[in-house]
Amino acid sequence: MAPAFSAPSGAVGNMLGGREFPVVTWYKDPGLRHLYLLLGTVIMVSATNGFDGSMMNGLQTVDNWKNYFTPSDSERGLLNAILSVGSMVAIPISPWLADWRGRRIAIIIGIIIMFIGVALQSASVNLGMFIAARFLIGFGVSLAHGAAPLLVTELAHFQHRARITSLYNTTWYLGSIVAAWTTYGTFRIENTWSWRIPSILQAAPAAIMLSCIWMVPESPRWLISRDRTEEALHVLAKYHANGDEADELVQFEFTEIQETIRIEAALGSGSISELWSTKGNRHRMLICIFAGLFSQWSGNSLVSYYIGDILTMINIRDAGDQNLINGVLNIWNMIVAGSMAFAVDRAGRRPLFLISTAGMCTMFVCWTIASKFAVENDSKAAGRAVVALIFLYYTFYNIAWSGLLIGYTVEILPFEIRARGMAVMFMFVNLALFFNNYVNPVALDKIGWKYYIVYDCWLAVEFLFVYFFFVETRYTPLEEIAKYFGDVPIEKVIENVEEKVAHTIEEKPVKKEA
Repeated sequence: MAPAFSAPSGAVGNMLGGREFPVVTWYKDPGLRHLYLLLGTVIMVSATNGFDGSMMNGLQTVDNWKNYFTPSDSERGLLNAILSVGSMVAIPISPWLADWRGRRIAIIIGIIIMFIGVALQSASVNLGMFIAARFLIGFGVSLAHGAAPLLVTELAHFQHRARITSLYNTTWYLGSIVAAWTTYGTFRIENTWSWRIPSILQAAPAAIMLSCIWMVPESPRWLISRDRTEEALHVLAKYHANGDEADELVQFEFTEIQETIRIEAALGSGSISELWSTKGNRHRMLICIFAGLFSQWSGNSLVSYYIGDILTMINIRDAGDQNLINGVLNIWNMIVAGSMAFAVDRAGRRPLFLISTAGMCTMFVCWTIASKFAVENDSKAAGRAVVALIFLYYTFYNIAWSGLLIGYTVEILPFEIRARGMAVMFMFVNLALFFNNYVNPVALDKIGWKYYIVYDCWLAVEFLFVYFFFVETRYTPLEEIAKYFGDVPIEKVIENVEEKVAHTIEEKPVKKEA
């Protein structure tokens, strides 16, 4: 089947359950202002990942850290890869915990484990202790990371869901910026505090989350799946209609969620095989698996973890210059990724992914050519071109792959397999990270710039996969995205929703929160 380029028009963006609703401006609505302030703390989970990547990038340019631990190339690979190992060990537990005890509990447990890891990392006296601490950090972050995007997408108002969920992963750069500039500010300290201070600050995003998570409501979808329907209705009414449970939008949301979860539960088996039991789910899993791989196998992990090696290769050797470039790059990434998160509905998912992937491929080929001249001809101009091309490459990466990696994969998964499907995606993210972080430093050391050619070819494969398999979902409510995969009778759901809501509104008196 040929890929579909068309997407619903802007007028369809306010449709829910077959009914068009007025456009809601979130900052003019008290309930939504309160909700998004709380969700703003939940999306900080991604910032902890960003902090770690940038911190390890920066620490590998700090002389005191290198002299204290004296890691070999393979040990440096393990130091970076062990975080992914911890994440992968937690991944089978993460969806089970999020589905069994709820999204909030999974986040809380993950944050507490991460705190323990940060404490051990900051107090490390040898390389083994540092590695063990990073394993715990990866384990804790994975538990929280597996539940946080679910909570965000399942709580957000349907008109704003795509944008706020896309913002989730862009906070990676917020953590990365803090880490990069902290390392830049401490690398001149002539003792172990040059690397212990950045390590301690890794707990900052988690501290914010742990302070606020108690005020964040549980997912109404999870509550409905557990037959806690009154609580679910209360959450939807409080935050989407300022307490009015009889509000037409709330009734449509509540009923559509109920109907969809009921049908999914009836059609599903509850086993792991459900992930591939239907044609629609197989399509979803293909997208999740390859999106996870592409997000890290696009050359970006070279800069995320080994920017020092890349810059040294082109004769930018000063630690101050390397940290400065890393810090400025992360600010630029945050600006681009944050801006593009607001374009996901207007531009559409497919166009953004296609432009992003084609642009990355083009920039990486140019980066490879410039690196050849910088290394083999000792060309300073080519070296400067490599730095510029790194910025251009990341501009294209952030058009889609930063925000939509989470925003797109979480929305295409129906509730019944959402936690497990995201776990599969995160598993492949971490497999790719483990491979990259273990292989990249060795490959860069052995074959230098020629290693880039592997990514040039792979990026072309990525473009073809996106073209043929990624479907457009813009302006579509969460429960109704199933219609693009053909395995849930959405038309019947909408018909039932309209009938039940009409009956409810006629029978139920208006009830407002005191």
